[in-house]
Amino acid sequence: MWPGNAWRAALFWVPRGRRAQSALAQLRGILEGELEGIRGAGTWKSERVITSRQGPHIRVDGVSGGLPLPHLSCCIHLLSFTSGILNFCANNYLGLSSHPEVIQAGLQALEEFGAGLSSVRFICGTQSIHKNLEAKIARFHQREDAILYPSCYDANAGLFESRALVQPGTETRGPQREAQNTLPLYPEERPGWQYSFLICWSPGQGRSPGWLNDGSTLTASLQALLTPEDAVLSDELNHASIIDGIRLCKAHKYRYRHLDMADLEAKLQEAQKHRLRLVATDGAFSMDGDIAPLQEICCLASRYGALVFMDECHATGFLGPTGRGTDELLGVMDQVTIINSTLGKALGGASGGYTTGPGPLVSLLRQRARPYLFSNSLPPAVVGCASKALDLLMGSNTIVQSMAAKTQRFRSKMEAAGFTISGASHPICPVMLGDARLASRMADDMLKRGIFVIGFSYPVVPKGKARIRVQISAVHSEEDIDRCVEAFVEVGRLHGALP
Repeated sequence: MWPGNAWRAALFWVPRGRRAQSALAQLRGILEGELEGIRGAGTWKSERVITSRQGPHIRVDGVSGGLPLPHLSCCIHLLSFTSGILNFCANNYLGLSSHPEVIQAGLQALEEFGAGLSSVRFICGTQSIHKNLEAKIARFHQREDAILYPSCYDANAGLFESRALVQPGTETRGPQREAQNTLPLYPEERPGWQYSFLICWSPGQGRSPGWLNDGSTLTASLQALLTPEDAVLSDELNHASIIDGIRLCKAHKYRYRHLDMADLEAKLQEAQKHRLRLVATDGAFSMDGDIAPLQEICCLASRYGALVFMDECHATGFLGPTGRGTDELLGVMDQVTIINSTLGKALGGASGGYTTGPGPLVSLLRQRARPYLFSNSLPPAVVGCASKALDLLMGSNTIVQSMAAKTQRFRSKMEAAGFTISGASHPICPVMLGDARLASRMADDMLKRGIFVIGFSYPVVPKGKARIRVQISAVHSEEDIDRCVEAFVEVGRLHGALP
C-alpha cells in the first residue's frame, strides 16, 4: 500500500500546463456560447471605424459615401461622395467636438501643461487649469463648487458610495447621529477606526437647529450620502451609471415608474420612515428623448422633505434658454440640490464628468469618492477643450437657439412619413421599431445610403423596444436633415416598417 501522500499525489496528479489548458478551453466554450447567444438574438453590436474628425460629415472605414437615392439628383449624389457620411448618432449636440477654437485651446493646453499628470489629483495631479475649470462649471450651473471626474459614470459612482470616517470616541452634536457601516472603505487601513456616515438635520423635520447657519441644512445633510437609515428614490429608466451607483450605497432603494408622479409620491410617503430621502432622476433620458417633470418632482420633494439629484449628461449645453440644462428649462435651478454631468457630449465631446452642488458636499467627495481618489487627473488637453467650449457657450446662446428648429423639422417630417418618434422636443429622436433585428438591419442599410445611425436593442433598452436613435446637432443643415428623412423612408419601406 502506498503511503497516503503518495497515493493522493498519484490520484490527482495532472501536469500543470494541461490543467491550465483545460481551464482555458472551458472558459472559451462558455464565452463562445454567450457570444453565439447574442448573435442569435440579433443584438450583436459592431463597432464602425471612423477615419476622420467627429462632425456632421465623417469618413467611415470601408464605406465610400453612400448609395444614391432614386429621387435625388446626380449632383446631390456626387456631393455625398465628396462630403462623406452624414452622422446622426453622435452626442455632439453643439458641434463643438471639431470647433477650431476648441481644438486650438486643447493644443495650447497640451503645449503648456503637457500630455498628462501621471498622478491622481490629491498627490500631484492638480493643475491650475483643473481648478479653473471646476470654478467655471460651478458658475455655469450657478452652484457653490464642482469636482471633476474621468467620466460622469465615475461621478455617479463617487456620489453614491462616498463615506465619512470617524475616530473612536468622536462626539456628535445636535441631532447628528452615526449610522455604522460594516463594509469599510479601505479594509486594510486605520485599525480601530469606525467607518460611519454623518447625518445631520433632514429637510422636512421642522426648523433646523440653531447651530446650523442659514442655508446649511441641505449641505449638512448631503454629507451623509447615503446610509442604511436613508432612502434613494430612482426613476426606473435612469441611466445605467445611476443604477450602478445606487447599488453601491447602503440606503433603502425605491424605484418609481418612469415619469409617474403619482407613483413617486406614493414611494415618498412610504419613505417617510427614513431619515434622509433623495430623489434621483435623469434630466433628459438618453434612450427615449423625454424630459423629467422637474417642477412636479421638486414640488413633491419639498412636500415630503426630500432632496433632488439630477444627471444632466443629455441636457447640459443645449436645454434651457442659455443651455444651463433641464433645471433652467423648467425654472427650478434653485430647487435641484446636486447635478452630475459630462464634458464628453455637448461640451467639447472629449471626456470627463463632474458633480456640482453645495460646497461641503464637493469637499467631502474630494476626501472620500473612490473614482476621484484612485483615477488619474483629466489630461490637460481635455480640460482646455472643455473650458473653451464653456466659454463659447456662455458667450452666446445662438447655437443653443438653433437646436429647437432643427429638432422640430426632423421630428415632424418623420412622423408625417409614418414613423413613431419617442420623446418630445429633444434632439434625441428615437425611431421606434420594436424588433432588434429590424433595427440592426435598417441601420446597416441606412449606412449604405450614406447615413450613420445605430440600432439600439436589449440590454441597452428593454426587450421589444428596439429603436434607431437619431441625434440632431446644431451643425446639421436643413439639407442634411431632409436627406436623413428621405433615406429613412426608403429603408423603412424596404423592410416593411412603412407601408
